[in-house]
Amino acid sequence: MSVTPMRKPLIAVLASIGVFALSGCFSGTGTSAPSEGTGDGRISVAMLLPPRSGLSPFSDDAFKLSRWSTAETLVVLDDEGEAQPALATGWTREGPDTWRFRIREAVTFHDGSELTAETVARALSSATEAVPKPRILDGVDMTVTADDGDVVVRTADEDPLVPQRLSSPQLSILSAAAYGSDGVVDPVGHGTGAFELTAVDGTSSATLDRYENYWGHKAIAEGIDVSFVPDGTARAAALRTGDAQVVEAIPVGQAAQIDQDMIIEVPMPRTNTLYLNTSRGPFADPAVRAAANAAIDRATLVDGVYEGRADEAVGLLGPALPWAAEYRDREGYRATIGQRAEPATVDGVEISLGTFTDRAELPEVAVRLEQQLEAVGFIVNQDVREYQYIESDAIDGAFDAFILSRATVLDSGDPVAYMYSDFACEGSFNISQFCDPDVDRALEQAAALEQGTARKEAIMGAEALILKNTAAIPLLHERVIQGEAVGVSGVARDSRERELITPESKVELG
Repeated sequence: MSVTPMRKPLIAVLASIGVFALSGCFSGTGTSAPSEGTGDGRISVAMLLPPRSGLSPFSDDAFKLSRWSTAETLVVLDDEGEAQPALATGWTREGPDTWRFRIREAVTFHDGSELTAETVARALSSATEAVPKPRILDGVDMTVTADDGDVVVRTADEDPLVPQRLSSPQLSILSAAAYGSDGVVDPVGHGTGAFELTAVDGTSSATLDRYENYWGHKAIAEGIDVSFVPDGTARAAALRTGDAQVVEAIPVGQAAQIDQDMIIEVPMPRTNTLYLNTSRGPFADPAVRAAANAAIDRATLVDGVYEGRADEAVGLLGPALPWAAEYRDREGYRATIGQRAEPATVDGVEISLGTFTDRAELPEVAVRLEQQLEAVGFIVNQDVREYQYIESDAIDGAFDAFILSRATVLDSGDPVAYMYSDFACEGSFNISQFCDPDVDRALEQAAALEQGTARKEAIMGAEALILKNTAAIPLLHERVIQGEAVGVSGVARDSRERELITPESKVELG
């Protein structure tokens, strides 16, 4: 396979970082409690963010549709990030830029219409024409057609990640009636999943009922009653009081106040990272960057800020990508890391440290880092603002160091796009102002490989080069903290936050 230069991904930064600055209160929406002693009643769910785009599948609202098992994609990802059949039963690569997908038979939409290659092609074509385009298609020129019961996907450039791209909830398949001539997409009653979305009350609530004609295993629960509760304290209270049986994103500071039998922690592909400005200022010197790296006490951050509900980082990719650890034990990886500069002696070196308030833990992380860095001779000047007021300065290199909670796999479930965006010479989110031809070559090599061992090895080779240069210092890997009431079972514990309520979900009340 020839190596094709990677096209610059245009990452939707706010969405991939997950910056939230909302508040609200809980209001129950359920009209029917679970049947006593059975699991076939309704499940009440409290979710973090209300819809921002009318539950359009082309926006981040698509992840809600996925987490409610109402909208489905051609492909899903397994724990290793490998593509598995869903609405497509299989696929073949017919050339460098062409893929053929076999569409599952005997599937109906919630409005009763039939899933066909034509409806799939229409849905995916609508995504390619959307303004703005779904994030997963940034930098991708894709055409989709129906052919003899199959769907054929062609890309302008060679793209080995087409199946993984089609797993993104932003490329969910809805019935033809969902797509209006004005570009508005209405998911109510138009999915294929185990639950039918029957009503949405603005940004307050949503109601879903079991779809009796689901092509897979019919849902156990009768339905789902969703409330949108941006305030973390209110979400935690809803779990404690029983107003909600499943709660997403319990804040770290609230988790200890809840019965620990109701707290579920799952490694998350999100790394709390200290980016260092490699182009100017004190950290243009690799030895000074190495001194900062040597000063960091990650255990203090995990225990003191995250109350032990995070994992110390040894690399950019954390335990949510379990394959990454095995490559760090290989001789080539260790040899590359061993080339890092020796730490300089620091005495009175003044640096600016930025972060933002929207994620509650980050300002406290900044305080702890200031203490650790000043203990070895740095003088730290903090600048902490709301994300919307600090993002452009961070990207422009206004800070010597910047703390960010960063998603390390984007919608394709693959970390290459993140690494390119943050560490390639032309990366669109290169806070470190970092440019190294060896890293660019490693990322281009990884991008050209299909999913599998060779791609993973190339990805970890790129990670080693980035860490050798100390372009960024990974601090800790965050966890999903999910609340599940006693008696709840069958709820997905998904590090990618694509799944939540499944056909197997139920609530048993004694």
